[in-house]
Amino acid sequence: MSNNHQENQKQTILKMLTEKSVMKQDVFSNTIDTFNAIKDCIKLKADDLNNELKDIDNRVQIQFKDTNAQAAQLKVAGDVLEFYMHTNVFEFDKSHPMFKTGYIKNNELNSYCGIINIYNFLSDSFKYNRLNDLGYLIARIFINREKKFFIETRTQIGYKYANFSTEPINSEIISDIINEFIIFSISFDLFTPPFDAVKQVSVLEIQEKASSSALRTGKRLGYSSGSNNSSSFINDDFNL
Repeated sequence: MSNNHQENQKQTILKMLTEKSVMKQDVFSNTIDTFNAIKDCIKLKADDLNNELKDIDNRVQIQFKDTNAQAAQLKVAGDVLEFYMHTNVFEFDKSHPMFKTGYIKNNELNSYCGIINIYNFLSDSFKYNRLNDLGYLIARIFINREKKFFIETRTQIGYKYANFSTEPINSEIISDIINEFIIFSISFDLFTPPFDAVKQVSVLEIQEKASSSALRTGKRLGYSSGSNNSSSFINDDFNL
């Protein structure tokens, strides 16, 4: 094998490291910065809302929990919003609509993104350690190397941030997004499961239910389709 061939291989490797690997480091750094800004935002909102609520009803509480570098919680009365930052950088399938936009056509490196997932749980699921309970993915925030972003979501805010932003994400935008997620979680109610889905129970199940650990509960338990958009919320393709 000639020295020229190996030198060409070396230059190819260096080019890929310079372009792609450095880009992914930029994406990761932007995702961390955005996630930390989200943490700051939800902590401020918890403090502010609690100050407003203390003279209304002290049973209703808003709590912020900084779980670790990749996760944080915002408890809003009977709901928990779980924010989880993925540590990897993702590319989209070439069939994704973003590849038809001028922004990506001008530079496909702009399509690589970090992801922050937001899930909605019942606060009692954590309080009573109900490990079988369901959480619902309500949104994914995608951030690229230029700190521009878009959101996949089935909340009302979806239309507003469905495409890559023209400006980098900032604290004002984050505040707007978090407000919408809080409004959605409060509006997204717990439905009673269909009678036929729970009409039989074994001795073991009822004993486990008495301890709360095996009682599987979710906001749309037993409902997989229907006229209510939220009742068909879970979709395997929506999770990552």
